[in-house]
Amino acid sequence: MTYPTRGGLVRAAAALLVVALLGACSTPVPNRQKDLCAVFGQFPEWYDHALASRKRWGTPIPVLMSIIHHESGYRSHVRPPMQWFLGIIPLGRPSTAKGYAQALSPAWKDYTSERGTSRSRTDMEDALDFVGWYNYKSWKGLGIPRTDAHRLYLAYHEGRRGYARGSWKKKPAVRAAAGRVADTAQRYAAQLKRCESRFRCDSWYQFWPFCS
Repeated sequence: MTYPTRGGLVRAAAALLVVALLGACSTPVPNRQKDLCAVFGQFPEWYDHALASRKRWGTPIPVLMSIIHHESGYRSHVRPPMQWFLGIIPLGRPSTAKGYAQALSPAWKDYTSERGTSRSRTDMEDALDFVGWYNYKSWKGLGIPRTDAHRLYLAYHEGRRGYARGSWKKKPAVRAAAGRVADTAQRYAAQLKRCESRFRCDSWYQFWPFCS
């Protein structure tokens, strides 16, 4: 029989503590992530946040939600996995991505400097506003239509400078991910047409037609 090393026990205890802390503060993920109507049915406030972002920045709701879905799986506190040396020495994370939109710290700093500092990457309202803001910058700076989920995601993942350099051309995994984002956005759009009216007037202070 083999016994765990002291380093292994420390790592296991740390991992359990992280899981417990995240479980205490994270929002549950949608049960049916492939169905946008089901996502909004479980979290109707997310529709309101996505609609507000769409009105402010111009990116359609299905594109916004597809990017969030593929970046984080709707997990509020997800981060890239910690890297270890020899299995015991933490080396840090490969990037500063965090939250629903997996926003990098430099991009988030630029965003908050424009939009205000009291914002959180683990809040869906702020994450959706960030994605809309970033896509707006990609439209203004690169001419990418805000309906083009494929190219918007390439610019989102690689950064606008990376997109302009064509860094994605040598990254088949990134191109494949952009294709999945576009496919999901198209499916989400078809689904939303069937159910959006349910979410437009779901608050006590809203009434048709002023909530369309």
